[in-house]
Amino acid sequence: MKILEELQEAVAFLRERIGEPPQVAAVLGSGLGDAFLSKVNVESRLPYRKIPHFPASSVVGHAGELGWGESQGIRYCALLGRVHLYEGLPLQRIVFAVRTMALWGVHNFIITNAAGAINRDFSPGDLMLITDHINLQGDNPLAGDNEKELGPRFPDMSCAYDKGLRRMAAESARELGLQFRQGVYVALRGPSYETPAEIRMCEAIGADAVGMSTVPEVIALNHMKRRVMGISCLTNMAAGILDQPLIHDEVLQVTQKAQDDFSQLIVRIIGKLGADWILRRDAKTQR
Repeated sequence: MKILEELQEAVAFLRERIGEPPQVAAVLGSGLGDAFLSKVNVESRLPYRKIPHFPASSVVGHAGELGWGESQGIRYCALLGRVHLYEGLPLQRIVFAVRTMALWGVHNFIITNAAGAINRDFSPGDLMLITDHINLQGDNPLAGDNEKELGPRFPDMSCAYDKGLRRMAAESARELGLQFRQGVYVALRGPSYETPAEIRMCEAIGADAVGMSTVPEVIALNHMKRRVMGISCLTNMAAGILDQPLIHDEVLQVTQKAQDDFSQLIVRIIGKLGADWILRRDAKTQR
């Protein structure tokens, strides 16, 4: 079965189970989901394994569920966890969930992750707005035959992270009084953490934070001409920045401490996205 047919089956299931697509979808990375859901109205949650062809993550901190409901009068869905390239799946599977959301009709995406800070001015617990990315994973979700129904063979990536959404995020952080960094995210394959030499290389080519996700999803969504925002929760200083080892459990602990700021920010952004969506809808109606 072609990937497009599988996507259409997943979309048909969501339309039957949930109905019309929401205005915004959020991909919530390591340990970031439950705090967000505690601040919004949750209509229901559904394990990925019940959605046709959806891959489920095996990583601690990734619940593998789709949640949906309403926040400030705006319909949202939340992907609680994701699969990663290091889990052994091909990239077409890695991006299957966000492609399903986009094909369903979602146009605005908030992609989040836990990341290591390379920029020495940053600190664990900071939130960082992703302004651009560097793909060092050695692969691309668009490699192979192009599905022209999804997007063009050679999509533009000169503004992968939508400028309007970035302004909304920065404004939301200011209103909440949050320390909100901005920087370039570099994605490596994992699952081993990077060596100090690799981090020095990433620093030299302009990266501010490093992780093992996000970039494939962002490429796939740009291919489908969707609006994307990226936010990293900086859980640790990258290898070699401090003289200490990196431990995944400690990453999750820092994420838990930053959850309240993170979830408040996402809720505020969704409110602004909703207002923007209503304005654009009303403008179309008045034409």
